[in-house]
Amino acid sequence: MIVSMDLELKDIPGQLVQALIPLSKFGANIMSVIHHHDERTPRGNIPVQVVFQLTNGKLNDIIDNLEEVGVRIVSVDKKHLYEEITVILIGHILHSDLGDTIDQIDKTGFAEVVNLSISMPGIDEPSSASLVINAVGSQELQEALGILKRVAREKNLLVIEPIEKDYPQVYK
Repeated sequence: MIVSMDLELKDIPGQLVQALIPLSKFGANIMSVIHHHDERTPRGNIPVQVVFQLTNGKLNDIIDNLEEVGVRIVSVDKKHLYEEITVILIGHILHSDLGDTIDQIDKTGFAEVVNLSISMPGIDEPSSASLVINAVGSQELQEALGILKRVAREKNLLVIEPIEKDYPQVYK
């Protein structure tokens, strides 16, 4: 899972390192740290946002350890969907009920379309859409991609996957 944690740190040397030690201790992979040193919270502390990936279920241990060392946790936002793929759809996307295509993936409970960008060159011309699909794991992501390919075949849409080798994979 991806975790975004908002913290408040005292404005004394070493506080940021002290807040990051429990993340390392419990196997978190830190993705970003935003340290707002010029800002202050109502309590006079410095707001810090830490985003990390955690695959071992030790979030409660991290929270407990942070509280033990005196780090104030303002909020914790967990995102269980962390595998991602971007695909391109080409065809009469809107006329083939784009909402239904997205719903087919979203209703799985393990994957969802999280971003969509459409280009429509003309009323009677094929459209193209970039879809970003997130899933809880790589196997689930492949299953969601399989659903998209099936729906695309039924609706006569072309699916283009990312280039992974020397060429893109195209399905009709």
